[in-house]
Amino acid sequence: MQTLVIGHKNPDMDAICSAIGYAAFKAATGEDNVIAARCGNTNPRIDFALERFGFEAPCFISSVQPRVEDVMEREVVSARKNEPVYDAMTRIGEKRFRGLPVVDEEGRCAGLISGFKISQYLFPPKDRVSSAREVHASLNDITETIGGQLLAGQPESDIRHFVLVVAAMQTDSFQRRLALLDHEKTVLIVGDRKNIQLLAIEAGVHAVIVTGKMPISEEVLASARTCGAEVISSPHDTATTVLLARSAVRAEHMIYDDFLSLPPEMPLEEAQREVALSPQFAFPVVAADGRLAGILSKSDFLKPVPRQLILVDHNELSQAVDGAKDVPIAEILDHHRIGAAPTVVPILFMNRPVGSTSTIVATLFRQSGLSLPGNLAGLLMCGLISDTLNLTSPTTTNVDREVMRELARLSGEDPTALASEIFSVGSPLRTLDAGQAITADCKEYEQRGHRFSVAQIEELSFEPLKTREAALREALEAHRAAHRYDFSALLVTDVNTQNSLLLVSGKASFTRLIDYPEAGDGLWRLDRVVSRKKQLLPYLTGLLARGG
Repeated sequence: MQTLVIGHKNPDMDAICSAIGYAAFKAATGEDNVIAARCGNTNPRIDFALERFGFEAPCFISSVQPRVEDVMEREVVSARKNEPVYDAMTRIGEKRFRGLPVVDEEGRCAGLISGFKISQYLFPPKDRVSSAREVHASLNDITETIGGQLLAGQPESDIRHFVLVVAAMQTDSFQRRLALLDHEKTVLIVGDRKNIQLLAIEAGVHAVIVTGKMPISEEVLASARTCGAEVISSPHDTATTVLLARSAVRAEHMIYDDFLSLPPEMPLEEAQREVALSPQFAFPVVAADGRLAGILSKSDFLKPVPRQLILVDHNELSQAVDGAKDVPIAEILDHHRIGAAPTVVPILFMNRPVGSTSTIVATLFRQSGLSLPGNLAGLLMCGLISDTLNLTSPTTTNVDREVMRELARLSGEDPTALASEIFSVGSPLRTLDAGQAITADCKEYEQRGHRFSVAQIEELSFEPLKTREAALREALEAHRAAHRYDFSALLVTDVNTQNSLLLVSGKASFTRLIDYPEAGDGLWRLDRVVSRKKQLLPYLTGLLARGG
């Protein structure tokens, strides 16, 4: 089972740092295959923090929606195109499969071979019973399949159409039948009847198979060499030899090449619809290069997906990675309002009213008596600094202050100096285009039947906003319209003055309720407001309650 520790879409510093930190905590407590992940891009400030303390960005996961490759059988039993169908039939019987995929020398899927089709070939219906004497194979394949030994003639690997003839009659009867045969296509199967063997060879049959491991005279072998016939000794009786020789046909001649295959990345829900009405016994999973990656049967849809999530820094599905509703959520670690991602079974849900999820992670290390490495302490400090604006946000608690002191001691970093470095890196309004800037740290909410988004940007001053305001307003409206939100808001916070400007795109019935001082078209001044979750979000939901 793979466990992904993952933050919200458009992750901020705290979402990235807490994902890395909690994955490290789970590993330290002995849990296997726990991976820090992200479902959005990092930004220059996050990249600075990661590089500063020696961490790689968490692996990018665009969607956790269950896919074919999550439940397919990877250890595939297959048949090769150029092998006798007898070998494929043996595997089908041993594994009790209904059939097998057939692959070429490069592992590309050529089709399917079924036990039903093989049985029809070996035991044709009565109206086609004459076909039971025919085999499309090479003499080498026939010799190998019957476990025989070539005693005269040269090995032949060319595929030919042969007719198997059993000599179970008196000599004069055999002579009359021999005259009617196409000698070049005839493979005679006979016991230790020297006169029949010689008659057949001298008449020009292609090959003679002597059954029961009976001795073959030198006279017969010499005649075969002279006439250019092959003589093969079979260790089996005549009936068994015929059956095995028939099964020497190569798998490629018995495949269904009009078959339904699936790509490994196909969503499982889509695959289920695709195969629902198909009569196929199994579905090859084929990679982009045509190679067989796995096999899927309809029963595989009942398998549990070997992946689960631990959500950090959010608990609402609207903010979670795509597909989160389709995989188990094992834990939630958060410090926001409870929007409650639904779960099938009870889980660990730790939601604490502190300034950052990084604070919670650091607290867990301390409570468990686990050593917190200095570089990880520094990274968690970055998450705490970013989410609380270095302990100046109204979301800051005494727990955050205590944790900050502990992280500073463990990392050897001065919080004030580190905060200055963080906020001086990569001004979003200077380095990103308008569309990127309004979604860099953007969250979706639903309240009282209304869907809306709120983004936040921290800057060292409002100066960059002055030249970008029109472009940001246009991008905000495009974002609102594309997602059909009732409104979209962007909070630009000056970390030095601890004031913010709020840009809103939405219906006039809502924006007219905003009672902060106007600072421009669709722009309001929010003094002493710096927290999205504790100050702005309650204010906006209050406006909705008033009928916005």
